Amino acid sequence: MFELIVAFGAGLISFLSPCVLPLIPGYISYITGNSLSELIEKKKVNLTPIILFTVGFSIVFIIFGAASTFLGQVLLQNSYELRIVAGLLIVVLSLHILGIINIKFLNYEKRIQTNTNTNFYSPILIGMAFAFGWTPCIGPILGSILVLAATEESINKGILLLIFYSLGLALPFILSGYLIQKFLIFSKNFKKNINLVTKIGGFILLITGVLILTNQLQALGYYLLNIFPFLQNFG
Repeated sequence: MFELIVAFGAGLISFLSPCVLPLIPGYISYITGNSLSELIEKKKVNLTPIILFTVGFSIVFIIFGAASTFLGQVLLQNSYELRIVAGLLIVVLSLHILGIINIKFLNYEKRIQTNTNTNFYSPILIGMAFAFGWTPCIGPILGSILVLAATEESINKGILLLIFYSLGLALPFILSGYLIQKFLIFSKNFKKNINLVTKIGGFILLITGVLILTNQLQALGYYLLNIFPFLQNFG
């Protein structure tokens, strides 16, 4: 479905955002308990704490998605108004991402510091702290997906939407830990393209908002299913 593609892409763009991508090496270093130089020298990085970290922030985002869909269901009797409000919110958030408008509180970022701990649950808790602490930073992108989740007809679909968003953020995070040497080179070279990727993501979200406003999002979904029948497995 189109919504799942958008959600996954939004997660990927969140990973590539200016307040996440440059800090990935530091987070990987902190989570694994190794210095950056040790990680570079190692032939094999322990992926377990990195995976658990992504599980932590995924749990929070999925709960956000379920809550958004539940709220949307409560307001279902006003479905027309909900669709209009949801479409307008996504359009406004996308315009902020594109830099056309500036909503100051969405530029705020907060970092939660945690104490290093080597137990099994520590990376999960740190991941959850990451989700809460950095939500203001990736807020416009995440907020757009949460608004989209609020328009879904069932909580399961809202959860699925945020699972795809979390995957878009988690998979490159895990891959970065596995290929830390190559990632450092990539992130250094990619910095000049961060704004371009962010704007492309904002444009996609803008189109999504317009489709919701014009009630054409479902029609596009049916069109994509006709072209790519395998997408029905994700519906």
